[in-house]
Amino acid sequence: MRNLIIGCGYLGSRVAAAWLEQGHEVNVLTRSRERAGEFRQQRLRPVVGDVTRPASLESLPAADAVLYAVAWDRSGGQSRRQVLIDGLECVLDALSDTVRKLVFISSTSVYGQTSGELVDEDSDCNPKTENGRICLEAERRVADFAARHPATQTVILRLAGIYGPNRLLQRVAAVRAAEPIAGRPDAWLNLIHVEDAVSTVLGAVESNSSHTTWLVSDGHPVQRRTYYEMLARFLAAPAPRFEASPEADTTRTHGLNKRCVNLRMLAELGVPLKFPRFEDGLRASIDPTEGEASQ
Repeated sequence: MRNLIIGCGYLGSRVAAAWLEQGHEVNVLTRSRERAGEFRQQRLRPVVGDVTRPASLESLPAADAVLYAVAWDRSGGQSRRQVLIDGLECVLDALSDTVRKLVFISSTSVYGQTSGELVDEDSDCNPKTENGRICLEAERRVADFAARHPATQTVILRLAGIYGPNRLLQRVAAVRAAEPIAGRPDAWLNLIHVEDAVSTVLGAVESNSSHTTWLVSDGHPVQRRTYYEMLARFLAAPAPRFEASPEADTTRTHGLNKRCVNLRMLAELGVPLKFPRFEDGLRASIDPTEGEASQ
């Protein structure tokens, strides 16, 4: 298979490695010629281009499967909307009709429930945050693309919070320093370990299910207090303390959040989760002697 990754970052780079291991050709889009050289050394095939510059996307190769996992970088000088909506439109316009499957990485922020409700793929989406509204709009753009290109199967994966090696450094430093944690300790966190997220992407590419949207989480929501207490224990750090945030009404830590159900993902994608509970995922990701995520 010839595959293409647009957004070869924390998740995309690991999907690329898995596809290479399976013997596939892997093309990756990058804005940086320096990064392109690094990709070549990893046996990937770089395409230099920018999702927000249509002319730079004219050389996108035909592909059997495309993973779209673009994240917004606040230091990049462009708005969230410019990258996540306008950039997506540019890519969709440039994709060849020979694409067999498009996997789009979305977020559980499309749900607006804040009282600890259970949510799944059929739950109402009424996001309260800008990020959630933009993610939901992006999903609709993908659905519009699917209607115009019936030969291409489109998949939307709504990922819970991804964690894993090198994804915990800031939190680790704060816990070690006993800094107060803003927000409610009884609010729910929904998580997915990056290795399990990769397995879900691979499963979605191979799936023949009639469904096109899956909620991706480990299925075991955890309260923030429990999560940070466990993190502190692994680090031999002081017990965490929480304090109300003065911006509580506008931050994502306001309210109790929701609790994500992953039953459809497990049943239809056949993904055996390596880390179905956050305790094991944290233990595999943290080096307690250094206070940093393991490599």
